[in-house]
Amino acid sequence: MLDLNLPNIISRVIILLTAFSFHEFAHAWVADHFGDDTPRLHGRLTLNPLAHLDPIGSLMLILAGFGWAKPVPVNPYALRRRSESAMMWVSLAGPLSNFLLAILAAIPFRAGLLSSSIAYISIGGIFPSLDQFLLEWIYINLVLMLFNLIPLAPLDGEKIADYFFPPSWADFLERIRPYGPMILLLLFVGGNLLGLNIFGLILGPPMNYIMGLLLG
Repeated sequence: MLDLNLPNIISRVIILLTAFSFHEFAHAWVADHFGDDTPRLHGRLTLNPLAHLDPIGSLMLILAGFGWAKPVPVNPYALRRRSESAMMWVSLAGPLSNFLLAILAAIPFRAGLLSSSIAYISIGGIFPSLDQFLLEWIYINLVLMLFNLIPLAPLDGEKIADYFFPPSWADFLERIRPYGPMILLLLFVGGNLLGLNIFGLILGPPMNYIMGLLLG
């Protein structure tokens, strides 16, 4: 979104320590609420970033504005109402938490207290301005939300789609579940080899639409 410079690196480190941790904590909290103590036993029912961060995913976020954390272990058979909606809510909790964080950060822009246009202007210095930081915060949280809603394992969207899709589509998702990480990697690498940002093409339109709604 913004050029990689020291203010943006500082912003991304702060976002990494907070938004990523909140995303994984949301998964853990909802699973615990539905009766699965697996996240608690693995020390994931916490906002402590050390419990959630993945070294490679953290580095990717800082350098590329895109990364990941360690997935929260969940035992679907320990969830109450496991045959209904429990796993869907556990999966939805992460992306929804990022959306709520983006909404909160957008309030000063919508209220006219800050300007989104100044965030694109480099004003020098070591630390980001509040405008820059909050805009980067909104952007990365929306990227986390939208990317995780893609219906491919191991992303959250696969379990959400499994609940809402008709049985034939859900069966298809189950058949390709073991190949989900490979499909995601092929889309990323293949797109780069062809000069296409496939995930940008997929996520760009909803990203622009939601950014417009949040910022006005």
